[in-house]
Amino acid sequence: MALHIVEEDETFEQWLLVELNRAYLDARRGKRKTADEQLFELNEIENLLNLRNTIINRTYKPNRGIAFVTRKPVIREIFAAPFRDRVVHHFLYNAVGDWWDRRFIYDCYSCRPGKGTWFGVYRAEKNMRRASENFTRETFVIKLDIQGYFMSLPRKKLFERVVWGLEKQFPAKGKVYRVLKFLWEKVIFDDPVKDVTRKGTPKDWRDLPRSKSLFCQPEGKGIVIGNLSSQLLSNIYLDQLDRFVQFELGYKCYGRYVDDFYIMVPEEEYPKAIEDVEKIGEFLETLDLRLHPKKKYCQNIRKGLPFLGAVVYPGRIVPGVRIKRSFREGVRNFSMGGKGEETVISYLGFMKNLDGDKATRKIFEEVGWKYNW
Repeated sequence: MALHIVEEDETFEQWLLVELNRAYLDARRGKRKTADEQLFELNEIENLLNLRNTIINRTYKPNRGIAFVTRKPVIREIFAAPFRDRVVHHFLYNAVGDWWDRRFIYDCYSCRPGKGTWFGVYRAEKNMRRASENFTRETFVIKLDIQGYFMSLPRKKLFERVVWGLEKQFPAKGKVYRVLKFLWEKVIFDDPVKDVTRKGTPKDWRDLPRSKSLFCQPEGKGIVIGNLSSQLLSNIYLDQLDRFVQFELGYKCYGRYVDDFYIMVPEEEYPKAIEDVEKIGEFLETLDLRLHPKKKYCQNIRKGLPFLGAVVYPGRIVPGVRIKRSFREGVRNFSMGGKGEETVISYLGFMKNLDGDKATRKIFEEVGWKYNW
C-alpha cells in the first residue's frame, strides 16, 4: 500500500475512501448476518463517505457498543464495537499492521498472518528440541503470565508507543500520519464503559473477577478485549518485552502468545534464568505491568509445558485439560440430541493434530461411541 504518495488533498481524500472501503469489506467478513452490518450495508456508499468526512474534519469518535461476559475458554469480559467502528479498526490495522509485523520477533504468535495458536504450539515443541539439543540435555522451562494484561494496559504509554511507530513509519509526518495519529488517539483513549449496553445477567459480572473487568479499573487503564485494534495494540506494547528478553537477556528459546510467555534453557543456565525472572518483572513494571504472582511455572521439560490448550512434551504434544473438557461437553451434548456436530468435528480435527487418540477414545466410550480412526 503506497501510503507515501497520497499527500495532496484530492488524492488523499480519494485514497482514504478507497482504504475505508477495503476496511469495510474486511470488517463484514463473517458479520453479514448481523443487524448492525446490514444497516451499514443498506447505505454503504453514504456511510463510507460520512465516515471519511468525520475523519477528515476530526469529528470522528467511537460509538457505544455492547458488553457481555463469555465463559469459554475462560470467563472474560467482551466489548463488541459497533460495525462502523470495526471499519475504523480494520483501516488502522491495514495501515500499520504490516510495518509492525515486520518488526515483531518471529516467536510472537498471537493475531499475526500465518501464525496463531497452532503455530505457537508447534514452535514450543521446536524450541524445546532446540534448547535440549534434540532432547539429549536436561532442559528446563519457565512459563510466566502478566496479571490482568488487557485491563492493566496504561493508555497513555500505549499511545506513546503507537506514535513512536507512526513516526518511524511516516517520518515526514504528512496527512496519513496525522489521520492515523488522530484515529489511534480516539480508539485508545475512548472510555468503552460509558453508556455501554450490557447483555446478560448481573450474575455474569458477579462471577467475573474485578481484575478482569474494565468497569473496575482506574481511569486511564485498560483496553477492551475483542477488537482487532486491541489485538494489534497488545502485540505493539509487548514488543518491548519480547526484545528485552531475546536481545538484552539473550534468551533465544522464547515464545509469547498475548500475555502468556516462556523461556527454555539447558540445566546449567537454569539458575541464571530463575534470577532473570526478577529482571523481567522489573522491566514489566517500567511498562506499568506486573507478573502474575500465582502463574509461575518452572519445570523440567520432561514434565511438559502447558501452552495454548496443549501440553508439550519432548517428542509429543497432547491436548490439555481445557481442550478435553470442552470436547467432552460437545460430545455429550451432541450424543443427547443437541446441537454441536460442527463443534465435535472441529475438536476431532484438533485432537488428530495432537497426540489425542487416547483421550478421544475415552471421551467417545463415555457416551457409547466407538472410535476407530
